[in-house]
Amino acid sequence: MTTPHPLSLRGKRLAFQYAWQGVSYMLRTQPNAWFQIGIWVVVTAVGLAFRLTAGEWCAAVLAMALVWVTEALNTAIEDVVDLASPGRHPLAGRAKDVAAGSVVVAVAASAIIGLIIFAPRFWALIP
Repeated sequence: MTTPHPLSLRGKRLAFQYAWQGVSYMLRTQPNAWFQIGIWVVVTAVGLAFRLTAGEWCAAVLAMALVWVTEALNTAIEDVVDLASPGRHPLAGRAKDVAAGSVVVAVAASAIIGLIIFAPRFWALIP
């Protein structure tokens, strides 16, 4: 079987299939991904309850996506590093630490965005 042209319908279908395999792999192997989905559900429910503006929704969705994307990239980097350097190596460890650190930065930024959006609304509820 020949490889389909990347712009063909079959090529696009295969690209999406591979992408969903990646998401599925992340969900099967990364407990933090499930925790992040739980946070998405809570943020979405609270956002609906507080009737966020379109701009606030955009910020919240981008913040949640940032965390998800960095988690996915962290998973990919860790797997590639494990493949390239199955034993312990300082550079391999450093690469994995930096990748994990990117998730921490994304989570911190998302938490700040969440505070900016939700804190005033919660304060307004306090008598």
